Parts: sequence; structure tokens; C-alpha cells
Amino acid sequence: MDWLFGPYELSMISLIILTLPIHFFLTRDEPEKRVKLNEILSEIKKHRYWWHISLYAIMFAFKVFIDHHNEPIKSRVGGFTHWIYSIEGDWTSNVQDFFLNDILTNLLSVHYLFMYLFMIWFSPIYYILSRDHEMADKAALNYFVIYLLSVPLYLFFNVEVTSSYLEGMDALLYHDSFTLSFFTSNDPMDNAIPSLHIGLPISLLIINRLHCKERKIEIKNWRHREFDIFVIINVGIYLFSIQYLGIHWVIDILPGILIAFFTSYFVHIFQPLLRSVISDGVHVLIPNKRQLTTAVITIILCLNSIIFGIIDGPGTNDDNPNFRVGYGDINLETIEVHSLSYPVAVEIINVGENNLEILLIKLSEVENYADKGSFEWDKFVEYGDLMVLNANKTINTEVPANDLFDVYLILIRLPIEDCVDCSNNTKFGEVRIISEYIDDELLLSAILSSIPSFYIIGYVIGSINQNRHKN
Repeated sequence: MDWLFGPYELSMISLIILTLPIHFFLTRDEPEKRVKLNEILSEIKKHRYWWHISLYAIMFAFKVFIDHHNEPIKSRVGGFTHWIYSIEGDWTSNVQDFFLNDILTNLLSVHYLFMYLFMIWFSPIYYILSRDHEMADKAALNYFVIYLLSVPLYLFFNVEVTSSYLEGMDALLYHDSFTLSFFTSNDPMDNAIPSLHIGLPISLLIINRLHCKERKIEIKNWRHREFDIFVIINVGIYLFSIQYLGIHWVIDILPGILIAFFTSYFVHIFQPLLRSVISDGVHVLIPNKRQLTTAVITIILCLNSIIFGIIDGPGTNDDNPNFRVGYGDINLETIEVHSLSYPVAVEIINVGENNLEILLIKLSEVENYADKGSFEWDKFVEYGDLMVLNANKTINTEVPANDLFDVYLILIRLPIEDCVDCSNNTKFGEVRIISEYIDDELLLSAILSSIPSFYIIGYVIGSINQNRHKN
């Protein structure tokens, strides 16, 4: 089906339409503190909110830059999904099986698609329209900093989403005609750790509490308490939906909370310094000796862990699968085109005991035949290159470099003719897919892009130690 609007466009239109009504509802007890529509430009100028807008533009470009690294460096980094599975097992698959129904799927899919973008946008806008420039600063910085902290994990600790690894687990959100193109183009499905759907709002909640504690205000009496409750409710929904929809592992939540702690503490102590730059000069941003020392030590330790522990390390072991399928499952790997001069070389290794069907096909040939986690295989199989991959064998193929905007999929499934009783069959397939891009030299810029994250972690540790010694 050809949709008039995609998920991103529909979400953006919805959040713009809903921003004022939701803000009016949350501030219904203090209408006198709202910024009137004809005062918005003067409010932006008065409190210099232009840097908030610039920050979001920078984040958009930076995310595109980081996503460009994800696939090319994967052959040197590998994946660690098998580690997570060995700890957690099939828990999230059981959650989905128990609650599965179309109404819940539709509701949670809409919430997942819309509310995360809404939270990113609405948090600073809410505070701007409520005449609270300090919290507006912190909300904008929250998104910027938490993404910076996520970069090393996204690039160097690849973990596939649960629906790519748990047999019988449906990708209810990803594998749908409405969302397939959006997610395969914008959301690397091996960035399960950390979960920013949990990390970002939890960080905002911690910031709220640090702010109130500093001002000796009880959170229950804070003027923004209703917005705080709004965020809490959405965290509760996310805790369930990210498992039900076939996206995150339970373990993904823990790193999300951890980076939320570092983000909130950094934002809380950095925002006043940032505001004082105009009056006191840029030197106020220079870290003190303790902060700088711990930041440098953290950077050195983390870079050594990546260079000597991750790159060409245990995640690249060819015996470990990064995808698993059961009967009725069709899992996919996305292959991007990064160069018109060089095709992408793909190695597909069957590390399991059962034969597999492998289909290399353009995304455009598939997306109309996906619906809530399932594919109509017979409708599109004739448009791709179908291969049979026997147990413990390898296929080497190439993705042609015809157009930089082409997106190809490698689809994996167990041959249906091998299934005697599919309802009770416990067989599953395991496969490892390795893609070799010509721009694998991006490894260096990926390492450099991780340094801000390590600096922030060290800065926060140094600040905490400094405060502890003061007390």
C-alpha cells in the first residue's frame, strides 16, 4: 500500500497539533504563567533559545553521521546478542505470546512511534511555554547528552532486537508495510543496548528531582508536577511495550538507566555554567583538576577497552549467530549502499544444524507484503535472489552498487517443506551475516566519536568525588 504520510511525517504532524492542547491541560492551574502565542519570538530572544534549536539540528546531523558508521564497522566489531540471550533467554517472547492481540499491538505501536519523538520535542517546548528557561535548557541538553553517551554502545556493542533472535518472536512494529521502510532506513536494529525509550525519560525525571532538591522544593509541590507524572506514566508504558513489540531485551533497560544517571547529573551541573558563559566568559566551562583527571583516565581506559577488547574481539567469532529463526519466522538484515564504485560483499554463514532459505531482495519489493510482524513470502519471493544455505555452510554474495538510495534486505527463513508439524516443531535456524563495506576505515572516526561520551562519564565521576570530599 502507498501511504500518503510515513511514520515520521505522521508523528511530526501529530506532535505539532497536540503540543498546545497538552500544554494547556498540564498548566491549567497556572494559566498566568503561560507564554502567549504572540510572545513566543520575544521569549526566544529574551532567553536565547536559539541555541536549543541549533542543538537539535546538530543532533539530527550527528545521528545521521553515526548511523553511517554502524554497518561498515560491524565486520570488525561483531555482535553480542548471544551473550544477552545466554543471560535472559526467552522471557520477552513469553510476554508477547501471553498478551498478543491486534488492538494492543496497534495502541502500543502508535505510542512507541509517536511518544518518543513527542517527548524529545515537547520537553523543552513545555518549559519554554511555561516560562521556565532553566528547565528548558536542561530538557534540551538531556536529549543531546544522553545520545552522546549512547554512541559507544551503539557502535561497539551491537545487540540485535529480540524479534531478530528469539524464534517465534514477531517484530510487530518493524515488520509492517507502514513502518518497514522507515525503520530499515533510520533505525539500526542492532542498537538494542541501551534503550533510550527508557533512558531519556528517566534522565528527565532525575533532572526534575535534582532541580527540586537544589531549590528545597518537594517534588509533589513543584509547579511542573503534572508534567513529571506525565513522563512517569509513559515510562511505565514503555517498560511493557518495548518487550511486547519485539524490540528490547529486559537487560537493555539497565544500561538505559545507567546512562540516564550520568546524563542527568552532567546536565544538572553543566546548565548553570553554560548560562554564565555570556557574563563570565568561556573559561567557566573548563573542568577543574579533579574533573579533568578523571575524564582523561576514563577516556584512556575506555579507548583501550575498545581497541584491545572489542575490535576483532569476541563479538567477531564466526561461530556465534546474530540471527535466529523458528518455523513461520522471517528475519531480516538491512544492507545499505555506501559507494557507487564498490558493491557490498556479504558472507552468510549457517552456524546451525538446519538448512535455511536466504533471499536477497530490494526493500521496495517487500514492504507492501508485511503486516504486524509477518511477511507474505509467496508474494515477493520471485523478485529476489533465492538461495538455499545448508547446515554449517557459507554463501558469499554481493549487493550491487546501482543507487546510493537503494536499500536491500537479506531475508532468512526455515524451508517450510522441512516442517512436519509446525505447531509443535522446535527446530530453529541460526545464521551469521557479515557485510564488508569499502569504507570500513570509518572505524577511526567511530572511535573518535566515542570520546565525548567517555569525557562526560569521567567528568561526572570527578564531580561526584569532589562533592563527596567537600561533605
